[in-house]
Amino acid sequence: MRRLPVYLVLDTSGSMTGEPIEAVKNGVQVMISSLRQNPQAIETAFISIITFDSEAKQVVPLTDLASFQMVDIRATGTTSLGEALKLVSTCMDNEVTKTTAEQKGDWKPLVFIMTDGIPTDDWQIGLEEFRKRKTAFTVACAAGSAADSALLKQITENVVSLDTADSQSIAKFFTWVSASIGVSSTKVEDGGQEVTGMGELPPPPAELNIVT
Repeated sequence: MRRLPVYLVLDTSGSMTGEPIEAVKNGVQVMISSLRQNPQAIETAFISIITFDSEAKQVVPLTDLASFQMVDIRATGTTSLGEALKLVSTCMDNEVTKTTAEQKGDWKPLVFIMTDGIPTDDWQIGLEEFRKRKTAFTVACAAGSAADSALLKQITENVVSLDTADSQSIAKFFTWVSASIGVSSTKVEDGGQEVTGMGELPPPPAELNIVT
């Protein structure tokens, strides 16, 4: 079976304390519940969670939807986005099955990055590593006014922004991610096609601005 690996790379720095981090935890739970209702997603989508604050950690390895268990995450420390990009690169190397002459590997991963601030580490070194990996699609979300969407544009063309990092906006982001994973899993299951652009995904809700 060819899996559709999905990496959620989530900012858990100190500025996410309180409402934002609770909204992220709820958002992930709602996303998983919704994807479990989707027959294509339950077959193909595998989810991993990577958090970054003063360091980056893979808190949930690539896991099928039926077995997925969210762990408690807390907001603390600084914003090591470069470390997170490096870590997601390593995780993809270790977890995603490559296509060889003998077998079809997994589909190219989808990566969703969400941050509410500016990186505090040398993020460009991480970006160099990340660029060497083949992802089908990467979306970065600038949550709130302190995040730098122009910087995120250097990581991926596909950047969305939330005006505020409150629970309602963050919930809408995860609802859209869930719908996007659903569409992606249907495309690979039914047509063997990977998503390569924003135009192939469901239109984002009003709270989510596409950064052009």
